[in-house]
Amino acid sequence: MFDYLIVGAGLYGATFARCAMDAGKSVLVIDKRDHIAGNVYTEKVEGINVHRYGAHIFHTNDDKVWEFVNRFAEFNNYVNMPIANYRGKFYNLPFNMNTFEQMWGVTDPEEARAIIEKQRKEANITDPQNLEEQAISLVGTDIYETLIKGYTEKQWGRPCKELPAFIIKRLPVRFEYNNNYFNAKYQGIPKGGYTRLVEKMLEGAEVCLNIDYLKDRENLNKYAKQVVYTGPIDAYFDYKFGPLQYRSVRFETETLSQPDFQGNAVVNYTSIAEPWTRIIEHKWFEFGKDEDGNDIPKTVISKEFSSEWKLGGEPYYPVNDEKNSTLYAQYVKLAKNEQTIFGGRLAEYKYYDMDQVVATALEKVASL
Repeated sequence: MFDYLIVGAGLYGATFARCAMDAGKSVLVIDKRDHIAGNVYTEKVEGINVHRYGAHIFHTNDDKVWEFVNRFAEFNNYVNMPIANYRGKFYNLPFNMNTFEQMWGVTDPEEARAIIEKQRKEANITDPQNLEEQAISLVGTDIYETLIKGYTEKQWGRPCKELPAFIIKRLPVRFEYNNNYFNAKYQGIPKGGYTRLVEKMLEGAEVCLNIDYLKDRENLNKYAKQVVYTGPIDAYFDYKFGPLQYRSVRFETETLSQPDFQGNAVVNYTSIAEPWTRIIEHKWFEFGKDEDGNDIPKTVISKEFSSEWKLGGEPYYPVNDEKNSTLYAQYVKLAKNEQTIFGGRLAEYKYYDMDQVVATALEKVASL
């Protein structure tokens, strides 16, 4: 008999497990996949830590979260500075003075502000009601049409006019020469990869893989006093009110016999001419070096294709529109009648950055 059965060996489950063990509790961690670490899982290919489920850059302003993760890994000083490719022309992201100079040839922040304001007025936007209007009010029509519209519609599979305005509010806009995507106090990639980080977090726990909790929950529940569930909340209740909507991602990963493909870890493709949303070149998350500091002669790239999620697929991004928010609220009411603890991206139907996942797990354990 364990104190906790933790369903899911991703960041939430691993954080909860570590804190519970630190408090003297026993834990059994299960996962239906054949590996730990959830979507932050990394695997070695040609000496490169490949992010199997897409790029993950750890960033946070939370001192407690940063202190916690540094117990289990040393982080490098990688700074995320993605590039946008629009029909063969390159622009710096996030939107900053380099982007405005590339787009309009301006070097004065006031000139950039004036162009954006002029284009906003021409679009007659005073109270943005959707993503398109919000984007134009933030950066003008030119940047919206070139760097936002195509990428966003590929990502979400919907016209920008049908997407909520809040999605675009996460993107930084700066009137300075600063290509750092995240305005965070701490940023980096764990040396040796995320899988090693999670392995350290789970030291001392009983871990069982290839186990589908929902197919055998009655039996599995017998092994612990309390269940912590990090899977999809609608699946837990057998889709009683219908499935929540997600966007999914498909990856085409290649190993290339060349030292460099694109010269940057992340390149977004913002035209609809390319079916993929971005290309990740994994070696540049660790500066093209192996763990001994040697240059790696090959490279691994992943093209990302966004698609509508279907039952049985891998859910990535919750579609937090009014319809799905209402549906999620119905499942939350059911969850309140359960003794199970629900936590993490899928159980809370929320787009979380990694540090937010860790923070919510730390808060939950503290409350217990």
